[in-house]
Amino acid sequence: MLDDGDEGARVGLWVAVGVVALLLFGLLGGLAIWQAHKAVPVKAAAALAAPIAMHEVAPPVARETLLQGPISGDLLATLNFAVDSADLPADAATKLAAVQGQLAQAAPSDSLVLSGFHDASGDPIINASLAKRRARAARDALVAAGVDPKRVALRKPESTTGGGPPEEARRVEVRLVH
Repeated sequence: MLDDGDEGARVGLWVAVGVVALLLFGLLGGLAIWQAHKAVPVKAAAALAAPIAMHEVAPPVARETLLQGPISGDLLATLNFAVDSADLPADAATKLAAVQGQLAQAAPSDSLVLSGFHDASGDPIINASLAKRRARAARDALVAAGVDPKRVALRKPESTTGGGPPEEARRVEVRLVH
């Protein structure tokens, strides 16, 4: 095929084989990365669909709109959650009862906004889903206690950026908005 003296053709052939090999490895690597990214929403959907462990479960709210924008309103309560858990903390009943009392004394047009927070470590999609489930758990407990669901809104989950302890990042803030 090639003469022993044709060194330039031999080098050209090896360069061509190398380029083809790089293209194949790049294609296979790209497909592997694409498949990995395609699987992330499935994990997030599974995390979202996980049941919230509560003693009383309120009927599901028909339509859920997540509010965006700056945080506003008077901070009524902060619920701190355990790692990787949307179970309400032990002190939640006391804090949410106080919130319910304050809402009862507020103007009829006032409402509650629940904001779920998470830290920046780990998968942001999974963390946001967990923060949302925590806010839903607090909302469901308020509704089960008699709060009108139309007066409770959820805010889009947010990652904390401060340098505080990680326990502070796993929280739901309950605010009264006038």
